[in-house]
Amino acid sequence: MRTRRTKSDRTLIGITPDFDPAEKIPVRAPGEGTLYLKDRYVRAFTDLGAVPVILPLLAKPGLIEGMLERLDGVVISGGGFDIHPRHYGEEPIAPLHSIKENRTDFEFELLRRALRRDLPVLGICGGMQAINVAFAGSLYQDLARQRPESLPHQQEAPKTQPSHSVTVTAGTLLARVLGRKSRERVLQVNSTHHQAVKELGRGLLVNARSEDGLVEAMASVKHGFVLGVQWHPEVMVPEYPEQVRLFRAFVAAALI
Repeated sequence: MRTRRTKSDRTLIGITPDFDPAEKIPVRAPGEGTLYLKDRYVRAFTDLGAVPVILPLLAKPGLIEGMLERLDGVVISGGGFDIHPRHYGEEPIAPLHSIKENRTDFEFELLRRALRRDLPVLGICGGMQAINVAFAGSLYQDLARQRPESLPHQQEAPKTQPSHSVTVTAGTLLARVLGRKSRERVLQVNSTHHQAVKELGRGLLVNARSEDGLVEAMASVKHGFVLGVQWHPEVMVPEYPEQVRLFRAFVAAALI
């Protein structure tokens, strides 16, 4: 059960961080890894008056439950790593990029428990992919190998600039967030991913696609606010008002 909050409360948003093991950082002692989060995520929420909390990668379910008791929403952030294909029943088709099983395992457990509580969840880039796999979906392991006809999805331009457009499906959660319920609309987004949703997870609905047909946004049909986007909206705020609306709607859902 979620405790109803008032507008005077500060909304607490838990954000999953990235992780680097000690061997990647020479000045660290053995076994002393580093959790970190790019500050664009933080500013996207503090600009709206919400309080972002960087979550530790906990392994004990009881500690995760205790953490969720205090949170009003959860963000599964992006990161420079892949989800191992064994999580969606496949073998690697090529040498894997960075794999961070401690982060992946934590995010799956966090998602499972957050969904049980019907907490609002926002997945960004790799976070959207994590949601899809958690809902029993699968991924293209590498677009260049499996979808060579696709648009370039790893832009060379700064991420603050859009790379391509996506078409938002009318009547979806994302369409409502953007303020256009009744008709399709085109949204400009950035693009920094080499993997993508292949088979959509059970209970998920496509909310937007890119020009080459890839899933760029999706939402759960069984929960109040569970939305994944394949781009990085936090990098495009505040310059792009439509991206601000995405965070504003998420914070509003977390306040309920």
